[in-house]
Amino acid sequence: MPWISEKSPHISWSRIDELMQQTVAECRSRLSAKPKRVLLLPPDITRAHSGVGRMTEMLYLAFAKEADVHVIPTLGQHVPHTPEENLRMFGAIPNERIHAHDWRDGCVYLGDVSADYVQQACGGVADWKIPIHLNRMLMEEPWDLVINIGHVVPHEVLGFANHNKNYFIGLGGKDTICASHMLSATCGIENNLGNLITPTRACFNKAEDDFLGHLPDLYVQVVLARNDQDELVHTGVYVGDDLETYLAAARQSREENITVFEEPVQKMVCVMQADEFVSTWVANKAVYRTRMALADGGELMIIAPGLKRFGEQPEVDAFIRKYGYCGTPKVVAGYKVNADMQDLGHATAHLIHGSSEGRFTITYAPADLTAAEIAQVNFQYADLGETLARYKPETLKQGWNTLPDGERFYFIPTPSAGLWATREKLYERKTGFGEA
Repeated sequence: MPWISEKSPHISWSRIDELMQQTVAECRSRLSAKPKRVLLLPPDITRAHSGVGRMTEMLYLAFAKEADVHVIPTLGQHVPHTPEENLRMFGAIPNERIHAHDWRDGCVYLGDVSADYVQQACGGVADWKIPIHLNRMLMEEPWDLVINIGHVVPHEVLGFANHNKNYFIGLGGKDTICASHMLSATCGIENNLGNLITPTRACFNKAEDDFLGHLPDLYVQVVLARNDQDELVHTGVYVGDDLETYLAAARQSREENITVFEEPVQKMVCVMQADEFVSTWVANKAVYRTRMALADGGELMIIAPGLKRFGEQPEVDAFIRKYGYCGTPKVVAGYKVNADMQDLGHATAHLIHGSSEGRFTITYAPADLTAAEIAQVNFQYADLGETLARYKPETLKQGWNTLPDGERFYFIPTPSAGLWATREKLYERKTGFGEA
């Protein structure tokens, strides 16, 4: 059970500060001695809207009075922060205390989740092992306390984000990230979203039991939802060292962060904030979180004023430009024969996740990508200035809107904070995943 749990329509920042101080006190009471070395593992800047950077700062300042405290943003294969981004995300934490995860050369091998276990977890749709490579600083340096901090919200790979995703994706090595993303894609993104325990989550739970039992770690999990004023506010805080801490947060997120439609939606308009989403690798959350709601033949319009590339690294950007979001059959066929697809399994999985499978159109209004570049990856292009002038996002609230010319659409200002689905697609899945 969680050590601390609080659920409210709005948990204020003053209350969150009190809960973080309670967390610090609880940690001290459970340790045999005051911690001398503390490691904080928050998400990266693509989760800045969740406020967990500020919570990380609170924990850092509390422990730094008596301990050597370090921070590793759980980047996965995202681009490391600049000093300016660290300042914006983590406030007063000194930049030299914040360490960039190196997913290619900064990890150590711990062992495997066996192919037999993977096959059992997913009902036979995949049959490969997941090698576990984790951040060297995490695994080889001595820690008296490790705290994972994060936002629990529906997620395309794990069903819900955070918990041990912080380790196996956020601090994972290339082989771990690639094998697990291909497992998720093979299971089907719409079978993962909004399920508490997906096959990939089950494999990560197994890996945590097998390889991380020695870590003196715990989880600080938060839930956010929109209030009556259409503001994104904290509604849940769960602190503890077990799976139930995650499950409690995920159950609340399932209640508060999923919007269910009786009928498919013909058009959705989403905004991906410029300071968080500069690549389709992360901006495609607008695709992931709405695809279960969109009608066949419908349109998803994504307003992305910060968008300037496709992948987070040059080789992944080139990979996406080469193949495009071309649908599962083409990607799966290519994966069997193309060495670069096999080498970049996480990027191959991303092509599957980001495709509408031809069901609906995906239109991007980007900052710095041309119409030809957008068309190259099988999306449609809209001019950013014209799109902003037509839809005026600052005047809209989440939900149904109608323009003066009669166009009706559903507007989502922060797609990464939820999941939108029809009742049929959400509740009539027959995968057997997600029971908890």
